[in-house]
Amino acid sequence: MDFEALKQSSSNFDKLTKAIEANLGTENKDQNKSKYQDDRFWKPELDKTGNGYAVIRFLPAVEGEDLPWQRVWSHAFQDVGGWYIENSLTTLGQKDPVSEENTRLWNTGLDSDKEIARKRKRKLSYYANILIQSDPKHPENEGKVFLFKFGKKIFDKITEAMQPAFEDEKPVNPFDFWKGANFKLKIRKVDGYWNYDKSEFEAVAPVAEDDEKIKSIWGQQHALKPFLDPSNFKTYDELKEKLNRTITGVRSTTTADKVDLPPQKASSVKSNEVASTSASDDDDTLSYFSKLAEEE
Repeated sequence: MDFEALKQSSSNFDKLTKAIEANLGTENKDQNKSKYQDDRFWKPELDKTGNGYAVIRFLPAVEGEDLPWQRVWSHAFQDVGGWYIENSLTTLGQKDPVSEENTRLWNTGLDSDKEIARKRKRKLSYYANILIQSDPKHPENEGKVFLFKFGKKIFDKITEAMQPAFEDEKPVNPFDFWKGANFKLKIRKVDGYWNYDKSEFEAVAPVAEDDEKIKSIWGQQHALKPFLDPSNFKTYDELKEKLNRTITGVRSTTTADKVDLPPQKASSVKSNEVASTSASDDDDTLSYFSKLAEEE
């Protein structure tokens, strides 16, 4: 789709609405950069009071792609063998060993097994292109396009805008350049977690004053399909070996070995067991994991 076709289509609002509905159905059924940091991504920061504020604009799909977001499921948990932080093959519609093991645990009917399964449950993340309209903590980001990784709570805000619950509210496509709306991202710390309840969309308005500026923004966007590239996912056997190693602390001889998980030896990780994590589970991994809850 070229730029003129994009303008005429108004970003295919009907198609996006159907994608929202399909998504809901699926769900119901500083200077020291870590190795996980990617300069293409923007992440909000809290101020001294523990609050965060920014104004962003969600952007439409890039040329050659149908949706302005991508969804990725992942698992992140710790046990006696260290951290397990991996994308889930269920993202690609394939079997995943953690999901299979969680199903087995849940079906035992034991509360202890269900608690382990809860701690290992899948986490859903979304990826989208955004324009930074206001970033008080880093004003140098304003006017730039970034990738934004966010969780279900922010996506729920998008869904509410596209499918409002009340008759006096008009549906809005937040991803539309001309008929979309800026998103006021408001973050508070509630019980130690980032809370987005006060975030809201502004009134409908063009993302910029003229089409040349809008076309320039469109040209800065990043492709989202690569997030679903199989190269970003380990194979089933590799994931099963890592799961076994995380649970037992024992590394198999080859990652291709078929590994049968033992009867659930793994329980919640005790404080003295945390200290026994492998050397590869360094501070970067700990820092990464500690931020996962903030992205919900």
